[in-house]
Amino acid sequence: MAKFNKIQVITAMKETGMVPVFYNKDIELCKNVIKACYEGGVRVFEFTNRGDFAHEIFGELVKWADTECPELILGAGTVIDAPTAALYIQLGANFIVGPNFVPEIATVCNRRLVPYSPGCGSVTEVSNAQAMGCDVTKVFPAGNVGGPSFVKNVLAPLRWSNIMVTGAVSPDKENLTEWVKAGVLCVGMGSKLFPKDVVAAGNWKAITDKCVEALGYIKEARA
Repeated sequence: MAKFNKIQVITAMKETGMVPVFYNKDIELCKNVIKACYEGGVRVFEFTNRGDFAHEIFGELVKWADTECPELILGAGTVIDAPTAALYIQLGANFIVGPNFVPEIATVCNRRLVPYSPGCGSVTEVSNAQAMGCDVTKVFPAGNVGGPSFVKNVLAPLRWSNIMVTGAVSPDKENLTEWVKAGVLCVGMGSKLFPKDVVAAGNWKAITDKCVEALGYIKEARA
């Protein structure tokens, strides 16, 4: 069962402005990455369903985070069918994210009041997802469907929208400022926040510092 309710999840997404996206089959490595992000100010984290037995790793991370990172809102990403969404919700997912919009997942999530953020690439998809109760829609792949200008133009007719963007997001000032000024609720960020060489070297402080830096740029852009 989710530890945090829908309002808490969306509020945390909005307040921090960034959701790290990560997967690794090594659970201890995952713990180190999550802890590094948490110490850098991250409060919402997406663990992606991208490997065999990923759900087993996720279940253990939820129990671990409950004591080690008590304010962390942990969710599951890369969920593309309703049974998988139900599985992750049962394991404690506070939110569900997918690369595409699947109405059946919306039904499962709505029944438990768990936020579902599906990937959308058009105004029609964003609107249809909202009609199914998706309070936060994910523009994906954000760089390919039009970048910051796409977000800005979607928000013109659908100004009530809460948009998360994933893809073509990097933790540098220019990039984050563009997205924030376009009107995003938050950004999702993966590989550029966790360079392979940094993770391989176990340089967790570098990840913490990068999170602090990125969150600072987001706060500055909003001001």
